[in-house]
Amino acid sequence: MGEQYHIPVLLNETIDGLAIRENGIYVDLTFGGGGHSREILRKLNGGKLIVFDQDEDAYKNKPDDDRLIFVKHNFRYLTNFLRYLNIDKVDGILGDLGVSSHHFDVPERGFSFRYEGALDMRMSNGIKKDAAYILNHYDENDLKQIFYNYGEIKNAGRLVKEITAHRHSGFFETTNDLKAVAEKTAPKKDQAKYLAKVFQALRIEVNQEMAVLEETLQQCPPVLKPGGRLAVISYHSLEDRLVKNFIKTGDCRKSQAETDLFGHANIPFKAVNRKVIVPSKNEIERNSRARSAKLRIAERV
Repeated sequence: MGEQYHIPVLLNETIDGLAIRENGIYVDLTFGGGGHSREILRKLNGGKLIVFDQDEDAYKNKPDDDRLIFVKHNFRYLTNFLRYLNIDKVDGILGDLGVSSHHFDVPERGFSFRYEGALDMRMSNGIKKDAAYILNHYDENDLKQIFYNYGEIKNAGRLVKEITAHRHSGFFETTNDLKAVAEKTAPKKDQAKYLAKVFQALRIEVNQEMAVLEETLQQCPPVLKPGGRLAVISYHSLEDRLVKNFIKTGDCRKSQAETDLFGHANIPFKAVNRKVIVPSKNEIERNSRARSAKLRIAERV
């Protein structure tokens, strides 16, 4: 199932960037189809790999390997589980953010406007509010902020007015319900791109992706050994901005590092790649979902 489930993006660049030591301890924050994890395991001889994934479908891809420890929880609990496993420091952390190909291709998960299914979008059944709940119950201002901030939708106000108007005639239940409403405010020439942004914004809110990413990045410096590597693949500008700021300043929300009286900045990482790494044309041709991927690698100082 693994290879069809999700084609790993920027595989060689990511593995090279982690500079894997054969007896090291590594963390894959987003196991998914296991493509990156399997490549890490091939490089280990005496080392360990801890993987996180809250999705039951991902657990089915787990290889039978004594070197792998699978944590069926959100990666925001990184520090807690390393402590539980009696692991003080690790040699590398990988995060392949976003949604796996599998999620988009399973209609009942509700991640894609291409299929009709329930408006769910939850990465885990443990998440209380699904996409339908948000559309049916959030007030106009909150909805506007979600679509403007997480989807970068310029006419978010118009979209939300259509959403609230739909509430008068019935509830949002399926992906087609949302698609029909969003098509009313979508530009004709870029309709598919617009719909993708609408669905992306809702998914980010459902799974609290920005908050989880920021929370997790802040946990990385204390658990990484000096010289240990952090490699993060992001798929939209919001994620990439948080990662870029964190590597540059040690703070996801600041683009300039704070300095002491002598002008020295106490930054936990140094960037390994000064320029962001993106997929080659050949990779994008093989896997169109790689086209928006950006890889940043940093080393613990």
